[in-house]
Amino acid sequence: MDPITSAIDHNADYVRRHGVRQLPTEPMQHLAIVTCMDSRLDLFGALGLDLGQAHIIRNAGGIATDDVVRSLVLSQRKLGTQRIMLIHHTRCGLEGLDEEDLRQSLAHDTGLETTMAFGSFRDPAANVRQTAARLNEEPTLRQVEIRGFVFDVDTGALEEVDLSDSDN
Repeated sequence: MDPITSAIDHNADYVRRHGVRQLPTEPMQHLAIVTCMDSRLDLFGALGLDLGQAHIIRNAGGIATDDVVRSLVLSQRKLGTQRIMLIHHTRCGLEGLDEEDLRQSLAHDTGLETTMAFGSFRDPAANVRQTAARLNEEPTLRQVEIRGFVFDVDTGALEEVDLSDSDN
């Protein structure tokens, strides 16, 4: 069975177990989490979260792209979040990525040149600090508590990153 059909079948069981839960739109913990799209990150399990408690904003690498900033502005200004948690992780697909090789491969496959930045990095902790610095410099964001972490995908452990070099 293909994975989409399997997911749809699973949803029918989920609906039966879920029941009706009318949760507020605003996250109950007033927390926004910016993290990677990596499928190995089970943040609900790892952080003890339940539905309705936090916004989880995901993209490749958990970096502060314009769309992440847009989401955080809405999260803060319309939905009441007051803290930001940055969670990057070990063995990320962007760690050590050769962006020029990827751009050449895309040009070869599509016939189109791109200058797209993919967000590659060498050190997850340094990347967390860079993301925090970007958010601290963003004038449309409220200056709230930001804490950063590296999640170990093999053990599930969080290690806090010192953000003192990130203007936080």
